[in-house]
Amino acid sequence: MNEEILTPVLDWLDLAGVAIFALTGALVATKERQTFVTLAFFALVTGVGGGTVRDLLIGAPVFWITDPWVAAICLGVALFAWFTPTRWWEGKFLSIADGAGLAAYAVLGTAKALQYGVPPIPSVLMGVITGTVGGMLRDVLAGRPSILMRPELYVTAAALSASLTVAGTLAGIMNWWTWIAAALAGFALRLAAILLNLALPAYHERGQKAD
Repeated sequence: MNEEILTPVLDWLDLAGVAIFALTGALVATKERQTFVTLAFFALVTGVGGGTVRDLLIGAPVFWITDPWVAAICLGVALFAWFTPTRWWEGKFLSIADGAGLAAYAVLGTAKALQYGVPPIPSVLMGVITGTVGGMLRDVLAGRPSILMRPELYVTAAALSASLTVAGTLAGIMNWWTWIAAALAGFALRLAAILLNLALPAYHERGQKAD
Protein backbone atom coordinates (compact mmCIF):
# COMPACT_ATOMS: atom_id res chain seq x y z
CA MET A 1 0.00 0.00 0.00
CA ASN A 2 1.04 3.64 -0.33
CA GLU A 3 3.29 4.11 2.72
CA GLU A 4 3.44 7.87 2.17
CA ILE A 5 -0.27 8.13 2.86
CA LEU A 6 -1.23 5.18 5.07
CA THR A 7 0.42 4.25 8.34
CA PRO A 8 1.67 0.74 9.12
CA VAL A 9 -1.26 0.34 11.52
CA LEU A 10 -3.72 0.73 8.67
CA ASP A 11 -1.66 -1.64 6.54
CA TRP A 12 -1.94 -4.34 9.18
CA LEU A 13 -5.64 -3.59 9.68
CA ASP A 14 -6.15 -3.96 5.95
CA LEU A 15 -4.41 -7.33 5.82
CA ALA A 16 -6.36 -8.53 8.86
CA GLY A 17 -9.64 -7.51 7.23
CA VAL A 18 -8.66 -9.22 3.99
CA ALA A 19 -7.79 -12.45 5.83
CA ILE A 20 -11.03 -12.53 7.82
CA PHE A 21 -13.25 -11.79 4.85
CA ALA A 22 -11.31 -14.22 2.66
CA LEU A 23 -11.93 -16.92 5.26
CA THR A 24 -15.67 -16.28 5.25
CA GLY A 25 -15.70 -16.52 1.47
CA ALA A 26 -13.71 -19.74 1.43
CA LEU A 27 -15.93 -21.28 4.11
CA VAL A 28 -19.07 -20.54 2.12
CA ALA A 29 -17.50 -22.41 -0.80
CA THR A 30 -16.60 -25.37 1.43
CA LYS A 31 -20.18 -25.58 2.69
CA GLU A 32 -21.26 -25.78 -0.95
CA ARG A 33 -18.71 -28.60 -1.55
CA GLN A 34 -16.88 -26.66 -4.25
CA THR A 35 -13.41 -27.22 -5.76
CA PHE A 36 -10.27 -25.56 -4.45
CA VAL A 37 -10.27 -23.17 -7.42
CA THR A 38 -13.72 -21.98 -6.38
CA LEU A 39 -12.56 -21.66 -2.77
CA ALA A 40 -9.65 -19.48 -3.86
CA PHE A 41 -11.92 -17.36 -6.07
CA PHE A 42 -14.44 -16.84 -3.27
CA ALA A 43 -11.65 -15.96 -0.86
CA LEU A 44 -10.21 -13.35 -3.24
CA VAL A 45 -13.53 -11.77 -4.23
CA THR A 46 -14.76 -11.58 -0.64
CA GLY A 47 -11.43 -10.36 0.68
CA VAL A 48 -10.85 -7.55 -1.80
CA GLY A 49 -14.34 -6.68 -3.10
CA GLY A 50 -15.13 -3.78 -0.78
CA GLY A 51 -11.63 -2.32 -0.87
CA THR A 52 -11.57 -2.45 -4.65
CA VAL A 53 -14.79 -0.46 -4.98
CA ARG A 54 -13.54 2.04 -2.39
CA ASP A 55 -10.22 2.61 -4.15
CA LEU A 56 -11.90 3.10 -7.51
CA LEU A 57 -14.28 5.66 -6.01
CA ILE A 58 -11.65 7.71 -4.17
CA GLY A 59 -9.09 7.60 -6.98
CA ALA A 60 -6.53 5.50 -5.11
CA PRO A 61 -4.43 2.70 -6.61
CA VAL A 62 -6.38 -0.54 -6.18
CA PHE A 63 -4.72 -1.90 -3.06
CA TRP A 64 -4.44 -5.58 -3.91
CA ILE A 65 -2.89 -4.84 -7.31
CA THR A 66 -0.02 -2.87 -5.74
CA ASP A 67 0.41 -4.98 -2.58
CA PRO A 68 1.98 -8.40 -3.24
CA TRP A 69 0.73 -9.82 0.07
CA VAL A 70 -3.02 -9.52 -0.44
CA ALA A 71 -3.57 -12.15 -3.12
CA ALA A 72 -1.08 -14.43 -1.34
CA ILE A 73 -3.04 -14.09 1.91
CA CYS A 74 -6.29 -14.94 0.15
CA LEU A 75 -4.71 -18.03 -1.39
CA GLY A 76 -3.22 -19.05 1.95
CA VAL A 77 -6.58 -18.66 3.67
CA ALA A 78 -8.22 -20.77 0.97
CA LEU A 79 -5.63 -23.50 1.55
CA PHE A 80 -6.27 -23.31 5.29
CA ALA A 81 -10.02 -23.68 4.78
CA TRP A 82 -9.49 -26.54 2.31
CA PHE A 83 -7.47 -28.63 4.78
CA THR A 84 -9.57 -28.03 7.91
CA PRO A 85 -12.71 -29.97 8.88
CA THR A 86 -15.99 -28.14 8.26
CA ARG A 87 -17.10 -28.99 11.80
CA TRP A 88 -14.57 -26.42 13.05
CA TRP A 89 -16.64 -23.69 11.49
CA GLU A 90 -20.16 -24.73 12.48
CA GLY A 91 -22.51 -22.59 14.53
CA LYS A 92 -22.18 -18.82 14.57
CA PHE A 93 -18.45 -18.69 13.83
CA LEU A 94 -18.90 -17.59 10.22
CA SER A 95 -21.18 -14.70 11.22
CA ILE A 96 -18.87 -13.63 14.04
CA ALA A 97 -15.78 -13.73 11.81
CA ASP A 98 -17.66 -11.73 9.19
CA GLY A 99 -18.56 -9.19 11.88
CA ALA A 100 -14.92 -8.78 12.86
CA GLY A 101 -13.95 -8.21 9.24
CA LEU A 102 -16.86 -5.82 8.80
CA ALA A 103 -15.73 -3.58 11.67
CA ALA A 104 -12.05 -3.67 10.74
CA TYR A 105 -12.73 -2.87 7.11
CA ALA A 106 -15.19 -0.09 7.93
CA VAL A 107 -12.50 1.64 9.99
CA LEU A 108 -9.88 1.09 7.31
CA GLY A 109 -12.07 2.35 4.48
CA THR A 110 -13.04 5.47 6.38
CA ALA A 111 -9.49 6.26 7.47
CA LYS A 112 -8.13 5.76 3.97
CA ALA A 113 -10.82 7.98 2.45
CA LEU A 114 -10.01 10.73 4.97
CA GLN A 115 -6.31 10.41 4.15
CA TYR A 116 -7.14 10.93 0.48
CA GLY A 117 -9.00 14.15 1.24
CA VAL A 118 -12.56 12.81 1.00
CA PRO A 119 -15.01 14.88 3.13
CA PRO A 120 -16.30 13.35 6.39
CA ILE A 121 -19.76 12.11 5.31
CA PRO A 122 -18.57 10.52 2.04
CA SER A 123 -15.72 8.99 4.06
CA VAL A 124 -18.28 7.30 6.30
CA LEU A 125 -19.96 5.91 3.19
CA MET A 126 -16.59 4.66 1.91
CA GLY A 127 -16.16 2.83 5.21
CA VAL A 128 -19.56 1.21 4.89
CA ILE A 129 -18.85 0.21 1.28
CA THR A 130 -15.46 -1.23 2.24
CA GLY A 131 -17.02 -3.29 5.01
CA THR A 132 -20.09 -4.61 3.21
CA VAL A 133 -19.44 -5.07 -0.52
CA GLY A 134 -17.20 -8.14 -0.15
CA GLY A 135 -19.87 -10.00 1.83
CA MET A 136 -22.53 -8.94 -0.64
CA LEU A 137 -20.52 -10.32 -3.57
CA ARG A 138 -19.88 -13.56 -1.66
CA ASP A 139 -23.59 -14.09 -1.00
CA VAL A 140 -24.63 -13.24 -4.56
CA LEU A 141 -22.07 -15.61 -6.08
CA ALA A 142 -23.14 -18.39 -3.71
CA GLY A 143 -26.82 -17.83 -4.47
CA ARG A 144 -27.52 -17.05 -0.82
CA PRO A 145 -29.91 -14.38 0.50
CA SER A 146 -27.81 -11.26 1.03
CA ILE A 147 -27.27 -10.15 4.61
CA LEU A 148 -28.49 -6.72 3.49
CA MET A 149 -31.96 -8.16 2.87
CA ARG A 150 -32.34 -9.28 6.48
CA PRO A 151 -33.37 -6.87 9.25
CA GLU A 152 -30.52 -7.73 11.65
CA LEU A 153 -27.94 -5.05 12.33
CA TYR A 154 -25.16 -5.29 9.74
CA VAL A 155 -24.75 -2.09 7.77
CA THR A 156 -25.54 -0.25 11.00
CA ALA A 157 -22.49 -1.81 12.66
CA ALA A 158 -20.27 -0.73 9.76
CA ALA A 159 -21.76 2.75 9.90
CA LEU A 160 -21.04 2.96 13.64
CA SER A 161 -17.37 2.08 13.14
CA ALA A 162 -17.08 4.48 10.21
CA SER A 163 -18.80 7.34 12.05
CA LEU A 164 -16.64 6.92 15.15
CA THR A 165 -13.53 6.95 12.97
CA VAL A 166 -14.56 10.27 11.46
CA ALA A 167 -15.61 11.71 14.83
CA GLY A 168 -12.35 10.73 16.51
CA THR A 169 -10.30 12.12 13.64
CA LEU A 170 -12.15 15.44 13.64
CA ALA A 171 -11.80 15.66 17.43
CA GLY A 172 -8.04 15.25 17.13
CA ILE A 173 -7.92 12.00 19.10
CA MET A 174 -4.83 9.88 18.49
CA ASN A 175 -5.42 7.69 15.45
CA TRP A 176 -4.55 4.44 17.21
CA TRP A 177 -7.17 4.99 19.93
CA THR A 178 -9.76 6.13 17.42
CA TRP A 179 -9.29 3.13 15.14
CA ILE A 180 -9.25 0.58 17.97
CA ALA A 181 -12.30 2.07 19.69
CA ALA A 182 -14.22 2.37 16.42
CA ALA A 183 -13.46 -1.21 15.38
CA LEU A 184 -14.39 -2.60 18.81
CA ALA A 185 -17.63 -0.62 18.91
CA GLY A 186 -18.76 -1.83 15.49
CA PHE A 187 -17.82 -5.42 16.26
CA ALA A 188 -19.58 -5.27 19.63
CA LEU A 189 -22.79 -4.07 17.97
CA ARG A 190 -22.60 -6.75 15.29
CA LEU A 191 -21.87 -9.43 17.90
CA ALA A 192 -24.85 -8.30 19.97
CA ALA A 193 -27.01 -8.46 16.85
CA ILE A 194 -25.87 -12.04 16.20
CA LEU A 195 -26.26 -13.30 19.76
CA LEU A 196 -29.38 -11.33 20.74
CA ASN A 197 -31.09 -11.12 17.34
CA LEU A 198 -31.11 -7.33 17.39
CA ALA A 199 -32.73 -5.78 14.35
CA LEU A 200 -34.06 -2.48 13.07
CA PRO A 201 -37.83 -2.16 12.55
CA ALA A 202 -38.96 -3.11 9.05
CA TYR A 203 -40.99 -0.83 6.79
CA HIS A 204 -44.75 -1.23 6.72
CA GLU A 205 -47.32 0.57 4.59
CA ARG A 206 -49.17 3.35 6.37
CA GLY A 207 -52.48 2.14 7.73
CA GLN A 208 -51.38 -1.51 7.74
CA LYS A 209 -50.60 -3.44 10.88
CA ALA A 210 -47.35 -5.35 11.24
CA ASP A 211 -47.71 -9.14 11.13
